Amino acid sequence: MDKEKIRKGVRLILEGIGEDPARPGLRRTPQRVAEMYQELFSGMGVPEEDLLRPIEGESHDEMILLKDIPFYSICEHHLLPFIGKAHIAYIPSGSIVGLSELAKALEHLARRPQVQERLTSQLADLLMEKLRPKGAMVIIDAEHLCMSMRGIKKPGARTVTSAVRGIFRSKASTREEMLALTMGIK
Repeated sequence: MDKEKIRKGVRLILEGIGEDPARPGLRRTPQRVAEMYQELFSGMGVPEEDLLRPIEGESHDEMILLKDIPFYSICEHHLLPFIGKAHIAYIPSGSIVGLSELAKALEHLARRPQVQERLTSQLADLLMEKLRPKGAMVIIDAEHLCMSMRGIKKPGARTVTSAVRGIFRSKASTREEMLALTMGIK
């Protein structure tokens, strides 16, 4: 990540909105923003090969669901956050991963300039590629600050996306089980 380019860009933005980047309250803002961007976009340098490594010697063949995983990402259209929760399920064909690996995969994919639809699909596709499960399903529910703070100005409006792969797509009862477990539907 080129923090010097980020610092220069932030200075230009401050000047562009009519501010004085040398003003005491703004003097360190370009540096602070560069450091923040390094953290917010830390998923840029993480190769997907390093994500979702199966646990050797462990197997399972029924649904595994990690739900209500908080996350945030940055919308690539306006560089504003979208914040929400993800639900990740898969049915192993044997191989499993540690539960924290599912949250880490979400975290790494979310820490890039993103759109929610792509993030949802990338996570489901990564599960299918790395674990070769019978199926995977990802649901992401998030509020987009680009809709809440600007434009249409509808705070509280939520976007829900899903990616359905394998047995979750072909077998309605499996998909319904995941939705019941995720949404608390009986």
